[in-house]
Amino acid sequence: MKKFFLFNNKPKKNKDFNNEVFDHYKELAKLVKEARIHQKLTLKDLSRISKIPEQTINAIENNNKKIRPKYPFIRSILIKLEECLVLKKNTLVGLVIREKETSKRVKKEFLVRKFDLINTWQGSLLYFFLLVLIIFILKRYFVLNVNILEIQNIENKIINK
Repeated sequence: MKKFFLFNNKPKKNKDFNNEVFDHYKELAKLVKEARIHQKLTLKDLSRISKIPEQTINAIENNNKKIRPKYPFIRSILIKLEECLVLKKNTLVGLVIREKETSKRVKKEFLVRKFDLINTWQGSLLYFFLLVLIIFILKRYFVLNVNILEIQNIENKIINK
């Protein structure tokens, strides 16, 4: 009965239910590492056989997102690893395809630094309009000031006479 009247009572989270998206790259890392160990190969040996850099294989096995290649490149690497580790076809590549499908939902951010104002026609057009605007403003400023100076000169001549 106390549960119903306590206001600060927070609902308990179910430990079995995880809100995060399942990371297929963790499973991929586990499969590659187990297959390499099962074949009794070191990272250096696998690198030599597959002609894939050790750093890349290590990044795949340890699920290092910063070093691991992105989708189009990792696909060809995994095909080569499947051949070298004698794995069933598409066991590794299938995991990456599923990950690519889930990553389509993420919105792509527009980065201003990718917009090149110097080497594009849009940049040239913007630059041209900016120059015209500056010339218009400067002309307007100097024309207005010249008229005021002329009026003051005329007034001074009238006063002097």
